[in-house]
Amino acid sequence: MGHVDKRSITLSPELAAAVDDVVAAGEYASASEVIRDALRQWKERRDLLGYTIEELRELVQEGIDSGPALDGPPLMERLRAKYAEMAEAKGADE
Repeated sequence: MGHVDKRSITLSPELAAAVDDVVAAGEYASASEVIRDALRQWKERRDLLGYTIEELRELVQEGIDSGPALDGPPLMERLRAKYAEMAEAKGADE
């Protein structure tokens, strides 16, 4: 594994029990392996998504401010009909 930087962490009883359970079930060889995997997944998610909490709050507010959601299938049907009419009108003009 190369250079290892040892850290001491404190877990809630629930998280500690979850770590112990997966080690006891044989899913991981040690508690350190569980924590390393969890940190890798956290880092990957953070790197891929890249949103800060403030950015997420702004996005949520933008969604709220945009008004109520529309039902997808009826909306798509209206759009298809609209563009079919536009295509027919364009074809009639040519």
